[in-house]
Amino acid sequence: MATFYKAARTAARGFGAGAAFRRGLATASAGTARRAGAGVGALLAGAALATGGYRLYKNEGGLTILPQLMAAPSSTPQPSVIGEGKTFSVYIWIHLKPGVNVAECAKVAASLQQKVKVLSPTSDEDDAILAGVGFGPAFYKQATAGAGAPLNYNYAYRKGAHGEMPSTGGDIFIHAKSNNYSKLFELTQTVVRSFPTRTIQKAEDYYGWTFQEGRDLSGFIDGTENPAAEEDRLRVAVNSKCGGSYCVTQRWIHQHDVIQNNKDKALESFIGRGKADSVELKNKTISSHVARMVGTTTPGQPKPFELVRHSQPYGTVCGESGLFFIGYAASPDNLNYMLDRMVGADKDGQSDDIMRLTECVSGTYWYFPSQQDLKKLA
Repeated sequence: MATFYKAARTAARGFGAGAAFRRGLATASAGTARRAGAGVGALLAGAALATGGYRLYKNEGGLTILPQLMAAPSSTPQPSVIGEGKTFSVYIWIHLKPGVNVAECAKVAASLQQKVKVLSPTSDEDDAILAGVGFGPAFYKQATAGAGAPLNYNYAYRKGAHGEMPSTGGDIFIHAKSNNYSKLFELTQTVVRSFPTRTIQKAEDYYGWTFQEGRDLSGFIDGTENPAAEEDRLRVAVNSKCGGSYCVTQRWIHQHDVIQNNKDKALESFIGRGKADSVELKNKTISSHVARMVGTTTPGQPKPFELVRHSQPYGTVCGESGLFFIGYAASPDNLNYMLDRMVGADKDGQSDDIMRLTECVSGTYWYFPSQQDLKKLA
């Protein structure tokens, strides 16, 4: 067990994972992460998703990760899943044309790390690229000859009192992070040009960046309740049976006029945290974002589910801007809980007030197979 623990930590560090997330993913310590919170960014996941997964995965002996991962010690998650945050990110969302050669397209996607090594041949932090590739359920099932992912991960259309969450689908999704924006742009060029001619129906690339040392464009602290310890990130984001991860991506466009026209007190009531310090409000409504994610208005309660999020602001001042939300989990249940609570698809029927400030325009689920399973597609 001690040997495997060391191996797991080594693998995590190989992805650039440190003692805590950096630059917009988490603060320098788990304690700070718990004190900090989420604004319109973490609204979409991290503001209140903290320790509940511990109960889901904790074994009788009290160990939270290693006994689980020992079931599949040869399975290693892709670098984007648990790797540390970087200054910039790119999110490449690809829809393929009907009738394409799935095997050929899967082979291109599976060669992602080879492309990364060409652009970033050294381990220099400023040049390093942490990247991973995920697949939509229909595409992955075809690519694996009908096997698919271990768990069903279809993304359902949702609608609540304050807006909808469209299900826009997709076949291949690439998530990459770096402190070098140019490297990410070059990677996108390389990836898109690698697909066989006339196979891509639609491809979108969105570039995220760190804003005000980790705040959302609304001004609220974003995502600092991410699991900070390496073993916690593995426990939360990686399925112990297969080494893969289930991922949600959504693009949100902020309603900046609404945000600017509301006083901080009103915005804080929507989110359930203070704007300046992100301290959880003692008195909050059941429709506040924190209460939706935790399941209660009582402060400091354990969270029923959690995920590892890598969201960042995107866009331009003169055009659209908001949050590109992305989160990884060991099970789709974590993702479904969060989204259902936001649109009131549960017992109390309350919708998340945060959706008064931002609009979801696209969304779907992906499966990021382990590095070993990904190589089978190459």
